[in-house]
Amino acid sequence: MNRLQVLIFTLFICYISTDFINGQTKKKIQIEYAGKLTIDEENYPGAKILTRDDAQQVHIEHNGANMWCDKAIHYSAENFIEAYGNVNIKQGDTINMTAKYVEYSGITELAFARGEVVLEDPNSTITSDTLYFDKLKEQAFYKSGGTVVKDSSGTITSKIGRYYMNMKKYQFVDDVVLVNEESTINSDYFDFYSDTGLAYLYGPSTITTETSKTYCEKGFYDTENKVGYALKNAKIDYDNRIIEGDSLYFDDTKSFASASNNIKITDTINNSVVKGHYAEVFKEKDSVFITKRALAITVQENDSIYIHADKIMVTGKPENRIINAYYNAKMYKSDMSGKADSIYSNQKTGMTKFINIPRFSPGDKFSVKRKPVLWNLENQMTGDTIHLISNNETEKIDSLLVFNNAFIISQDTISKTGYNQIYGMRLVGLFNDENKLRQVDINKNAESIFYARNDQQELIGIDKAKSGSISILFSDGDIDEYTRFNQVDGNLYPESKYPENQKFLKGFDWREQERPLSVEDLFKDDKPYNLPIIKGLEDYVPQSAFFDEDMMERIEQAGNYSVFSNGIGENLLKSGNDFNESSWIKINISVKSDDMLVENYSQKADKIYNTNAENGIILQDVTDLKGKIQISIWIKGNGKIVFRLQSKNLNGKGFRDLSHSDITLKNTWTKYTLEGQQEKDNVFRFLLGQIQPSDEVYAWGAELLKLSE
Repeated sequence: MNRLQVLIFTLFICYISTDFINGQTKKKIQIEYAGKLTIDEENYPGAKILTRDDAQQVHIEHNGANMWCDKAIHYSAENFIEAYGNVNIKQGDTINMTAKYVEYSGITELAFARGEVVLEDPNSTITSDTLYFDKLKEQAFYKSGGTVVKDSSGTITSKIGRYYMNMKKYQFVDDVVLVNEESTINSDYFDFYSDTGLAYLYGPSTITTETSKTYCEKGFYDTENKVGYALKNAKIDYDNRIIEGDSLYFDDTKSFASASNNIKITDTINNSVVKGHYAEVFKEKDSVFITKRALAITVQENDSIYIHADKIMVTGKPENRIINAYYNAKMYKSDMSGKADSIYSNQKTGMTKFINIPRFSPGDKFSVKRKPVLWNLENQMTGDTIHLISNNETEKIDSLLVFNNAFIISQDTISKTGYNQIYGMRLVGLFNDENKLRQVDINKNAESIFYARNDQQELIGIDKAKSGSISILFSDGDIDEYTRFNQVDGNLYPESKYPENQKFLKGFDWREQERPLSVEDLFKDDKPYNLPIIKGLEDYVPQSAFFDEDMMERIEQAGNYSVFSNGIGENLLKSGNDFNESSWIKINISVKSDDMLVENYSQKADKIYNTNAENGIILQDVTDLKGKIQISIWIKGNGKIVFRLQSKNLNGKGFRDLSHSDITLKNTWTKYTLEGQQEKDNVFRFLLGQIQPSDEVYAWGAELLKLSE
């Protein structure tokens, strides 16, 4: 060993011993191993340069954390270290971080990592180009894009991310995307617990699976069990059904969803809608159950059909949808309405059935007395069962069948005191092209009472008769002519001689007061319904600033050496948020300060606008810099502008672009970043330009950073 080697070795031993004697407390960074020690006062004053050997890397320890690297610059007086090449930090068996470059302060216990950063704990893995790590608070933070991998929960990417290690909680901001085998989640703000796989979504968010797409602006999703809740403008798209409501619960493993309050379920194939305040949807079974002011709408170009009941079920494949409305069911369209205990509608065949369901409940007057009833213009039709047949292509009613105890009544339009009445066992009705009842045939045991009038609409008499059957032609709701077959008896009485006790056929029941005359009338017999208050997720709480007052105090205590020692994270612009400040040079530009609150960032933005000139420019220069420079800014608005990082030309005249970006502004906050490099001391310029009078520009968070080499 020559004298120089002996001297270096002696200095190295003294260096380690001095550190050990002067800093027995764990607050001092300890050098556990280094293959070589050198001193370069010209380039690294007050520092010692440690490098690895063929045996192993440089090994550093501080307060239970160990770091290995290929090369380290150690400022022992400042308790600060820079680590280069294959850097690896481990803390117990919970934290393992690798990077190309790391700065660490033993005073603040803050680390800054750059270059292919990977941070692992037992629950997840973070990767990013840059990462801030607060060892004291056990928090990690990135703000220029990162990825988190959580086994079965999937992979999460975002522009901004923060990890609270003691809570196993992540907070992601801006362009958040979670991808796993079963689903993809997109959100603006996303809280995620890595140990449970529970995710909380805020702002416009979507959950996309193979069979559904869920949208909400506040929601919860269990990425392990594939169940969740969607609130605030919530919507689920099940291929051919769209479910909307104030609150949606969904189970992706069962393709099941339930909804509460202000529900709307749209059948996109059959052009129909069901509404209510509680619903259950089984996608695989092609069924929808809805109640609490349930309403089914068959949307037609000319005249939609509305059905209301206590409960509505929609079942069947898209090509064969069936609507069943149970209990106190009512139907309305402009030219026809009806009422029954139950309504059945087959959207494929066009068959609608009005049915009375026996309930065998003592005192249930509806099942005993209230037979199905149908109204068309002036005619009321009742019977034990009514079938209405429509043509789905023409959207017109074709025919009508009434089974057992068919009864048709219309009020005499002149006297308003008498009623035309026809009774029989079976009724067949035909409609014209205007959906008006044109012909009615009553078969078997027909009875009738007609108020007969001449062409001048003068009453001739009251016609009462019995026959085997009757065929009647109508005109605008009035009886135009009628023909009796196999008449048994009949008389035409003058009105004055007509027996008072024979003015009504047996079973007469005029129910005009029950007739729905509008969609609103379908609900007039319902009890008032008060929507329950939905209790669920709290509103989004923006994450507190990572670089908070406590951290800044720790950095100040560390003096010039901290995670910002090389300018990383230290904004060299004199003002990054106040564009009215004099350091900003404005050409054809005015600034309205604090014009907009930046939601979720606890920040206000300035409005930058052109003062009616062709081109507006705002810029700021930073002098005496060299190396790699990064500039960034948060912007939203409308229009097109240019963002430039410039440096002064070598001849000292004018500036040239190191990097630039042509920006089409968005209506969402977007961070734009540029980088450039200059080897000699120079003037760097941060510039926004080509701002036109028609452009609307809001900005905050302007930064100019010097990056480590």
